[in-house]
Amino acid sequence: MSDSESKHSEPQYSDEVPTFLKAKGDKLNKIITTMCGVGFFLFGYDQGVMGSLLTLPTFRARFPEMDTVSNEELSYAIHQGLVIGLYAVGCLVGALATMYIGDKFGRVKMIFWGCVIIVIGGILQAAATNTDFLVTARVISGVGNGLLTATVPLYAAECSKANSRGKSLCIHGSLITLGIAVSYWIDFAFYFTEQFGEVSWRFPIAFQLIFPVGICCFGTTFPESPRWLMGQSRREEAAKVFAALYDKPPSSAYVQSLCDDIAKSLDAEIKAGGNKFSVKNLLKQGPRKNFQRVNLAGWSQVMQQICGINLITYYAGTIFEEYIGMDALESRILAACNGTEYFLASLIPIFVIEKFGRRKLFLFGTAGQCLSMLLLYVCMEIAEQGNDGGSIGAAVMLFAFNSFFGMSLLSLTWLYPPEVSSLEVRAPTTAISTACNWGFNFLVVMITPICFNSIDHHTYLIFFGINFCMVPVFYFLYPETRGRTLEEMDLIFADTPVWKPWKSVGIAATMPFLEETKDIESFNQKADAEHYSNGSSSSPESDSGLMEDTKSETKFVENVNKENSISRV
Repeated sequence: MSDSESKHSEPQYSDEVPTFLKAKGDKLNKIITTMCGVGFFLFGYDQGVMGSLLTLPTFRARFPEMDTVSNEELSYAIHQGLVIGLYAVGCLVGALATMYIGDKFGRVKMIFWGCVIIVIGGILQAAATNTDFLVTARVISGVGNGLLTATVPLYAAECSKANSRGKSLCIHGSLITLGIAVSYWIDFAFYFTEQFGEVSWRFPIAFQLIFPVGICCFGTTFPESPRWLMGQSRREEAAKVFAALYDKPPSSAYVQSLCDDIAKSLDAEIKAGGNKFSVKNLLKQGPRKNFQRVNLAGWSQVMQQICGINLITYYAGTIFEEYIGMDALESRILAACNGTEYFLASLIPIFVIEKFGRRKLFLFGTAGQCLSMLLLYVCMEIAEQGNDGGSIGAAVMLFAFNSFFGMSLLSLTWLYPPEVSSLEVRAPTTAISTACNWGFNFLVVMITPICFNSIDHHTYLIFFGINFCMVPVFYFLYPETRGRTLEEMDLIFADTPVWKPWKSVGIAATMPFLEETKDIESFNQKADAEHYSNGSSSSPESDSGLMEDTKSETKFVENVNKENSISRV
C-alpha cells in the first residue's frame, strides 16, 4: 500500500471541538462529576436509611421477625442481620455481573441499567408488606446498586485528568456520606409522623427513587468512556470524547497523543497475552502484574469493610439507643449529627488528596480508626460501671471513627482500584474489588447484631485488632498513584519484580513523572500552532511530547517479549 493510500485510509479528525449535553471542557467534566456523584449519593442513602427505621414501632410491628428491641433472643438478631445484609448480597451479584458484561456494554449503559433495577427494587421496598417481600426487594435493589458501584468509579477515573482524578473521586466519596447524612435526617424527621402510620418508614425508603430516576432520564446521553472506546477499536469516537473533555479539537496533537498512549498500552497488552478479559489474565502475574494489581484493588475494599465502618453506618441509631442507653429521640438526633459530621470530614480529602497522596491518607486514617476503636472499648467499659461519662466518651469515639474513615478509606478505596488496574482487566478488576466490598459488607452487617448479642461491647476490640493489622499492609504494599496517568501505572508495575510486590512502593516513589500539565501544555500549544500554520494533518508519530518516559515503555515491551519467548521455550 502506498503512503498516499495509507494516509487516505486513516481516520479524518475534525478541527472543531465537539460537545456532549451542549457542554465541553470544564463544564462537561463538572456534569460528568455530578452524574457520578448522584450515583454515589444514592449508594450512601441506601446504606444509611435503614439504621434508625429498625427501632420504629410501626416498622417493628410490620416486620416482627427482626424486632431486637422487644426480643433479646439470638434468632431475632440473626434475622435482622440477614434482612439488612442480603442487600449487600444483591450488590455482590451485580458487581460480579459487571465483571463479565461491563466491557461488552460499556460504562454508560451499565450505569443506566443499574439505575433502572434500583428503581424497581426501591418501589418494591416501599410497598413491602412482609419480611420476605422486603428481603426480595432489597436484593433486587442491591443488584442494581452493585452494577452502579462497580461502574461509576471506573467511569469517573477513565474520564478524569490525572492531576484531578483524586479530587474528583473524593468529591464522589463525600457524596456517599452526604447521602448517609440525608437518610439519617429524613429518618429523624419522619420519626415524628408515627401517628400517621407506616408513612414514617415507607417515605424514607421511597425517597431514594428520585436519584436513579434522574440518571435514567439523562444517562444514555452522557459521553462513553474514551478509554473503553479505545479498547473497542473505536479511536475516532474516543478522540471525540477526549476532545470534548479537554476542550481541544480531535485533530490536535494533545488529543492524538492521549489516544496514542492508550493504543501503545493496548498493543503491549496484546503482546502480554491478549486484551480480552479472562480469569486467567486476572490470575496471571506476568510482566503486567495483573495478579498483584487485582489483589491491591480487592484487599483495599476488603479492608474498608472489615475496619468496622458499617458497624456504625447501618446500626448508628440502634447502637445509640440499645447499647449506649439513650432514648429514642436522643439516639436519632445523635445518629443524624454523626452522619452530618461524617459528611463534613469527608470534604477534607478533596483539598488534600493531590497534595499528600493516597498512601499518607491511608496510613493516617487507619491509625486513627485503630485508636478510636480502642478508646471506644475503654469508654464502654467505664459506662458499664454506671459512669455517664463513659457513654458520652463512647459517643464521641463513634464520631471520631467516622471522621478518620471519612478522611481516608471512604474515598480512597473507590479511587484506588481503577488507578492500579491495566486497561485489559480494568472493568473486571474494579468489579472484583466492588464485589469484595459488598461480600465483606454482608459479613460485617450480618455478624454485628450477633456479636453485640453475644459479647456486647467487646466487639470493638475485634475491630481494633483488624485496624492495627491494616497499617503495615498499606505501608509496605500499596504504591502511591498521585499525579500518575493510568498508563504510567502500567510502567510502574512493569518495573516491579514478578514476585516482589513490595518493590512497587519504592518504584512509584522514584520513577519520573509523565508531565501532563505545564510542559506538555506548552509543547502541544506550539505543536498545534505549527499544525495549523502548515495546514498539515495531525500525525500520531509526531506527537511524542506526552511520552517522555519512552525508555520505560520500551523496557515494558521488552519484558513482554522476553516472557513470551521464555513461555515458548
